Amino acid sequence: MTVQNTIPAFGLYGEQDQFPDVIHFEDFSVRAPIHDWRIMPHRHSQMSQLFMVEHGWIRAIVDGTRLDVQKGEFLYIPEHCVHEFTFKPGSEGRIFSFPVSIVRTISPATDLILTALSDPFVGQIGEQMERATRLLRDTTRATSVFRAQQVLGMAHSVLAQIAETRVAAQADDPKTKHARLFALDDLIAENMAESWSASDYAKALSITTGHLSRLCRAATGLGATAYIEQHQMQEACRLLAFTQLPVSEIGYRLGFIDPSYFSKRFRAARGQTPTDYRALFTN
Repeated sequence: MTVQNTIPAFGLYGEQDQFPDVIHFEDFSVRAPIHDWRIMPHRHSQMSQLFMVEHGWIRAIVDGTRLDVQKGEFLYIPEHCVHEFTFKPGSEGRIFSFPVSIVRTISPATDLILTALSDPFVGQIGEQMERATRLLRDTTRATSVFRAQQVLGMAHSVLAQIAETRVAAQADDPKTKHARLFALDDLIAENMAESWSASDYAKALSITTGHLSRLCRAATGLGATAYIEQHQMQEACRLLAFTQLPVSEIGYRLGFIDPSYFSKRFRAARGQTPTDYRALFTN
């Protein structure tokens, strides 16, 4: 696996241009073959994606977890997740890319639907999703006067179906994230190197630290400080796995002034040292 000192962040894979449309659609054949059916580790900070396999398979690694996607299955990946793919040569399928602004403006937006769309997962392509995504694909190719409005409405329908699949698969897990926590997630991603405390984030969200902790605990069982650290350690795992940055530099980037304290907190969170975690991806 090729590693470096940054994790590439793209609009569409290999491109730094602004997002080209309301949403973006393309077949596997557009990009995978020219990269020898291997998409290297990268992430999208402002985009979620839906991969649908019609023939063949995808072997994906998303934030260090392997996910196998077979014919008749889909893979949903939210923003920020580091992911890489190996496609079976000749695989066929569809890729829909949704800007975060589209995902977050589902109406009516509920904590449950936003929570369902906040984690990567694999699911079965049902008949309704098959019909909806084919209609969405065809509409993206149209030139009608109100094409953008139609694409937006259909995109929300597809996202709602993805979320419904996720909720059905997690029927025994009632925890949902309050909408403010998605704003908190964005703030953490933007200010990770600034050593912000829970009170700093609460102030930025115009709520009390106690209220923020209650929201975090209701959604995850963690207080605000632990919730923030969980995000820091998730980003640490990404940087350890996909870059060659020294452990001390990773700690600095995540707001830890003392490298030994960063290593201590990482070991407490992950049960192994940063060096041992990195070795899982380099040996």
